[in-house]
Amino acid sequence: MGSIARESNPPPHAICIPFPAQGHINPMTKLAKFLHYKGFHITFVHTEFNYRRLLKATGLESSGPSHPSFRFETIPDGLPPSDADATQDVPSLCDSTTKNCLAPFREVVARLKQNSDVPPITCIISDGIMSFTLEVARELGIPDVFFWTNGAAGVMAYLHYRKLVEKGYTPLKDLSYVTNGYLDTVIDWIPGMAGIRLKDLPSFIRTTDPNDIMLNFAMNQVEKVHEASALILNTFDALESEILKQLSYMVPSIYTIGPLHLLESQIQDNNGLKNIKSNLWKEEFECMKWLDTKEPNSVIYVNFGSVTVMSPEQLREFAWGLANSKRNFLWIIRPDLVMGESAVLDFEFFDETKNRGLLASWCPQGDVLSHKSIGGFLTHCGWNSMFESICSGVPMICWPFFAEQQTNCWFCSKKLGIGIETNSNLEKDEVEKLVNELIVGEKGKKMREKAEELKKLAEEAITEPSGSSYSNLEKLINNVLLSNYAN
Repeated sequence: MGSIARESNPPPHAICIPFPAQGHINPMTKLAKFLHYKGFHITFVHTEFNYRRLLKATGLESSGPSHPSFRFETIPDGLPPSDADATQDVPSLCDSTTKNCLAPFREVVARLKQNSDVPPITCIISDGIMSFTLEVARELGIPDVFFWTNGAAGVMAYLHYRKLVEKGYTPLKDLSYVTNGYLDTVIDWIPGMAGIRLKDLPSFIRTTDPNDIMLNFAMNQVEKVHEASALILNTFDALESEILKQLSYMVPSIYTIGPLHLLESQIQDNNGLKNIKSNLWKEEFECMKWLDTKEPNSVIYVNFGSVTVMSPEQLREFAWGLANSKRNFLWIIRPDLVMGESAVLDFEFFDETKNRGLLASWCPQGDVLSHKSIGGFLTHCGWNSMFESICSGVPMICWPFFAEQQTNCWFCSKKLGIGIETNSNLEKDEVEKLVNELIVGEKGKKMREKAEELKKLAEEAITEPSGSSYSNLEKLINNVLLSNYAN
């Protein structure tokens, strides 16, 4: 994929602004790095809170990442100051970014326009839930492309939130509707998602409050996609073909450009892009050496992402389920994984799992999932995690926590057939059973074969020049991102 011809003109300049949470920052960074590789000048906008965490995690606290044509700017998020090394409260963050980020973002743009050291701004690529950027793009007369960092299934589900409200499915009449079987109701009118149940839709519908922040935030933000210049999705056509076909009738200008982590691996790093990181926790690479000592397909990888929290009791159930399975496991336990306290496991657990279990606080997940020793993934079903697992040919045990993770679980287990759906209150005996079923059972073997087929399709999608995502990325750049750029 060749670079943009610059000749005597300054390079095109893209401002990239993710929603300030790990699962949104990672894919936006990968896209920004690839566009830089293609010849774009990049301004990447973090919140002040997350930028401090990024510098701490990467050990660059004194100077920050430095590259003349890949620069960072920061804006306040509007929340009270904090030094916590943890994801902020999501509803508070959603509410605050909507109300408080437009003005500081506009100030960043004004400052960039006055800076003779950077080229004129060509386009904005904003997270789909940071839609306040539309106003600034209109003022500049440039494209604003939305990047929704979940898959097509998640976007389609959110686009039907308002209809769910209008039809009376949500808000719930009372909290008993969460447990009385009501959420098993099949919704048969969402295009491309036949058989989906209320419980499989993004979890913000599980409220009794018509003014619930997350219900209204998701509903209002997703509808802004119709005002954007285009919609980017980190998926590929063969994976979600049925849903993408239906989604294209609702949002005509869609560009599927995934898997972004595989595209990123194609970048020839002759300009220091590898030094530009996105993880807000320090990665522990020692786990890769430990994985090297294990047999192929023998390790269950356990990671619940950057937002999921659990009770101490749930932690213990997972721990002893893993211990009793007698399987090798790599378990990522963030410092803030357990609600209100540190994650503490007893000495008996460590004695029982000695030499076959490894705990870490964070890791290079893409490298872990593609390691030959990994035989399965116990996951919260965040789109990034699930997508990386698919692209590595690794089947999953699905334990969704919130948002569209429920929808991803449905898609993975019911549509793709490479995941095992679970309930929210897993006990140790069931964890033990599921792990063994995935690693050594016949069901796990069949799911692994299906996952390997999807892995090949993912690789084909980014193969030049015929791959669907490769072709879509070329079209996105030429037809949208450069529409305001004079060659």
